[in-house]
Parts: sequence; structure tokens; C-alpha cells
Amino acid sequence: MIDLNFPRPAWMTEDLVLLEEQSRRFLASEFVPHLDKWHDDHMYPREVWTKAGEAGLLCASMPEEYGGSGGTFAHEAVINREFSLAGFDTFGAPLHSGIVAPYILHYGTEEQKKRWLPKLATGELVGAIAMTEPGTGSDLQGVRATAVKSGNRYVLNGSKTFITNGQHANLIVVVAKTDPKERAKGISLMVVETGDAPGFRRGRKLKKLGMDSADTSELFFDDVSLPTENLLGTEEGQGFAQLMKELPQERLIVALHAIAMIERAVALTIDYVKQRKAFGKAVIEFQNTQFELADCKTEAAVGKVFIDYCIERHVAGQLDTVTASMAKAWSTDLLGKVTDRCLQLFGGYGYMDEYPISRLYRDARVMRIYAGTNEIMKLVIARSL
Repeated sequence: MIDLNFPRPAWMTEDLVLLEEQSRRFLASEFVPHLDKWHDDHMYPREVWTKAGEAGLLCASMPEEYGGSGGTFAHEAVINREFSLAGFDTFGAPLHSGIVAPYILHYGTEEQKKRWLPKLATGELVGAIAMTEPGTGSDLQGVRATAVKSGNRYVLNGSKTFITNGQHANLIVVVAKTDPKERAKGISLMVVETGDAPGFRRGRKLKKLGMDSADTSELFFDDVSLPTENLLGTEEGQGFAQLMKELPQERLIVALHAIAMIERAVALTIDYVKQRKAFGKAVIEFQNTQFELADCKTEAAVGKVFIDYCIERHVAGQLDTVTASMAKAWSTDLLGKVTDRCLQLFGGYGYMDEYPISRLYRDARVMRIYAGTNEIMKLVIARSL
């Protein structure tokens, strides 16, 4: 972590400082020593989820009555930042805790909340959300998966791809059409518990440019029979509105992840150029190196201030979709630029997979695509002009 010499942001209370320290210690002892192996294996083990649950790193913002820690999004922000600073960028906990669980909390019935949230908090259930299809990405109104009501059940059919947590997930929120004739008004969210869902199958773990140990997957639903109680909420056709209401938090999660990755990239590079010698002196002593890293540190500082402002607004319930879209687009574009400049300062070693900057460079690329492409972010921002 680079020293920005800033005071703690106003939203960072004493209990959050303790959470930051506890999270950092836990990750350093339990996860960091295994990151290289998990990277080489292209998968992290299932017990990572239960260990994270035992340590209180899952569903920190869920109410205690539903098994969570009773915190706010600020607690999620602290934990997510520590994941990224530790180099655990591929873990799907930010989606599990900050996207899947809030859908259930905000839109689920009381019975649904009591049924699913405590198990998400312990890691017994691993959450995923299945939006993207082979032919449908950012245009969610065009999904083709269907959930047709038959008696007191729904029959779910369709395929999904690029699903985070796809190999480990056993609770999947599926975006499907309950009225295929409609676009937005025909969308509902169906919850699939995979342990009791004949017709559900996992496809391959997808090979990717980066995020090697993330279990991004294809999922298939062939006549999966679901009880009506697995419709999220009580009414059909609410899914698109539910998705839209959660977008600011999803985009803020990506933005704070990006800024933490920038901090890590700059810290790794500063450490490297202080040790690496060229032409008889440390690489840090060259003016070009100093100027490049001066720019990178400045940009990291500006980014952190902006994201801290967004977190404060979000905790207060005041973060709008436009500002969240700005944060997501700008921070992820910046991440790409900074990791590129940092990798250059590593020279040939930066291109080698065993150096963390190489992984950072590859992992950074997808950030401009998922949670809505940055082109979509610009469309959202442009509507506010």
C-alpha cells in the first residue's frame, strides 16, 4: 500500500479501522500464502468460502437477525479493499456479499431472507447472479431465458455465460423472462438452489485473458422445476426494476476494487525500482522513473479521494446512478493506464507471469467490461448533460 499521507475519510469509524486491521491480518495468514498455488491451479478451493465466513468477511452489511454482521456498505468497502490490496482480486466475495445478498435483503420475502441470508453469511451457500447470456450482455431487456409458470411451480430454461462464482455457487439468482412477450416488464429474478434442481448443470470453467483462479463459468437450465417461493419477492415482472436499483452499489464495488488495485500496482513498482539496478544505479534514480511514478501516485490519490466521497454518499443513501457510473468508468480506465505504465518500469520481468504486476495488468482489462461496459457508463453519464 502506498503512503498517500491522507487523514482517514469521515466514513471510516473506529470499528471500521479495527475491521481493516483484522481483515488484513486474516488475509495475510490464511489466503496470501496460497495465492500463487491457486493461480497456478486456475481455481481456489471451496473451503475459502467457509473460512471467509468464519472470519466475518461475508455479508458484513446484512442485519444480524439474518446472520450478517449488522454493518453498512462501509464495512463491505473495507473488506473488499483489503481483498484487493492482498492480491485476492479473483475472489467472488464482493459479488456474493455486495450484490447477491442485497437482492435478497431488499426484495425477498421474510421467509426468503431467513432461508438464504444466514447461509450466505457463513459461506455454506455461495451466491452468483446469472444475467449474461451467449447473445445478450449489457442489454438485459433482451434476455432469452424463461421461467414459465406451470401450476404451483416455474419451469426455468436457458443458458448463461461469464458467471462469476459459477463453479462454486449453490445459490444462483437467475434473470429470466416470466412474460417472454414483454421486455423490461417481463423480467423476474428466480432463485435456484443447485443442490435440489434437476436439469441444472454447470458448463466449463472458462479460459480467460486474466482472473485465472476465478471460477467464471457457463450455466445451463434445462426444464429446471422451481417452487413459486423461489420467485424473488411476491410479484412477477419486478426483476428489471430490482436490477436497476442495485446498479449504483455494483458499480461502486468495481470502482473501489480498481482504485485498490492501482494502489497495489504502484506500491509493487516502487518497491521493484528501488531494488533493480541498471547502468550502475537503482532504476528509481532515473528521472523518467520518478516522473512516471509521480504521475501514478497522484492519480491513485485523486482516485481514492473520489471513491471515498462516493462511499460516503452511498452510506448516506445519496449515491446516484450517474455518479456511480462516473466512478466505475473513470477508475477502471485509470487502472488500465496505471498498470501499463507500471509494467513498463519492470522491463522484461513485467511480462513474466510470476511477477504480480503481470497478473495485475491482465486482470485489470476486464474491469472496463463487466458490471456494464464503460461505453454504457458514458451513455448513462451523457443522459445527465
